[in-house]
Amino acid sequence: MKRSLFLYLSILFLFFACKKNTTRSPMASDAMIGFKIKELYTTYGKSNEAVYRQPIPDNLFSSELKTLLEKVISASKADIEKVKHSDHPDEKPLIIEGAVFSSLYEGYTDYKIQSIDIHDKAATVKVRFEYNMVDPKEVWTDTIHLIYSDKGWRIDNITFDSIGNSKDLITRLTDYITPQ
Repeated sequence: MKRSLFLYLSILFLFFACKKNTTRSPMASDAMIGFKIKELYTTYGKSNEAVYRQPIPDNLFSSELKTLLEKVISASKADIEKVKHSDHPDEKPLIIEGAVFSSLYEGYTDYKIQSIDIHDKAATVKVRFEYNMVDPKEVWTDTIHLIYSDKGWRIDNITFDSIGNSKDLITRLTDYITPQ
């Protein structure tokens, strides 16, 4: 009897010890995604200037979006130098203008995460923005798309609200480097 009980308990213990916990806590994912959104808007603020001042971080954007951002910045810097050394140095070079990561050109004065929706290795985050430097104040919602890899959550695109002049960040950046 003791031997059978010991055998059953051993098998039960082995079963629970070997069981993989593949379910991630939604709160942990929500917190990590919230941290990425905060990092984006803390690092890049409300205008384009920060994009030129520092390298694009590996841990914030998907590799595809990071590559596209670097292409745009490189093209802009090359055009700035080209104009500077041209016969017409007073011409306006091709520069990134306005708030890059927000629908409204002027940027925002405040933002708040409205919702986080996670499906497997993809997440969509609704972010409510406000710009109160005009009357009435502007209010809009952008949707940030993230993907999850072994390196964690990364921003993959931003769908802009209808107040903006681009449908999403990838389109905005691609239009910037595509000859007109």
